Amino acid sequence: METEVSVWYLIANAGVLVQLVMLLLLAASVMSWALIFQRLQVFRRAKQAQLAFEERFWSGMDLGKLYQEVSENPTPFSGMESMFRAGFREFSRLHQQSRDADAVMEGTQRAMRVAFSREQERLEQHLPFLATVGSTSPYVGLFGTVWGIMNSFRGLAQVQQATLATVAPGISEALIATAMGLFAAIPAVVAYNRFAAMSDALLKNYETFAEEFSSILHRRVHHNDRQAA
Repeated sequence: METEVSVWYLIANAGVLVQLVMLLLLAASVMSWALIFQRLQVFRRAKQAQLAFEERFWSGMDLGKLYQEVSENPTPFSGMESMFRAGFREFSRLHQQSRDADAVMEGTQRAMRVAFSREQERLEQHLPFLATVGSTSPYVGLFGTVWGIMNSFRGLAQVQQATLATVAPGISEALIATAMGLFAAIPAVVAYNRFAAMSDALLKNYETFAEEFSSILHRRVHHNDRQAA
């Protein structure tokens, strides 16, 4: 009797459409967990790289020397370092070509905005998938449940005496689809909210760094122009 009411027995004897719904939800859950672990590694390494670069940047090292070091040996997942490289490279190039400080700074800030956009895209990669799984999985599971219950009641019309033992297996296998939908959705929603908050925090730090770096370069370009004059 236990084998007749076990979860595996109910899944194996569910309708074809309900089984397809369960398979779809299982695949979504597996992919979500794979992306969750992958995103955890990305954000952890991005945070570590940010702290390490900030320590080097504010240590008083010459910016030209720092640029040379990070260009020769770039740090993976370091968004702040990428923005520094893009900004300082453009600043050096424009400052050699033009004496217009405003034009130099405008080009430098534009280069950092492009680097910022790339880092934002990298940090937010796969987050829409987690949001989609979190928002749609319960409804997909509910669809499988409704379809399974419809089949159960349709089967009841063919028996003369309906008992709880007759109805329970069909309803149980239908409710498994809802449970699987929640099992896929809950981790995806929690992970999406957590990663979105971590991404916002990192990007805010990148924006703050870009403003501070722009101020440093702004003072440098005006100081050099005064010396040249």
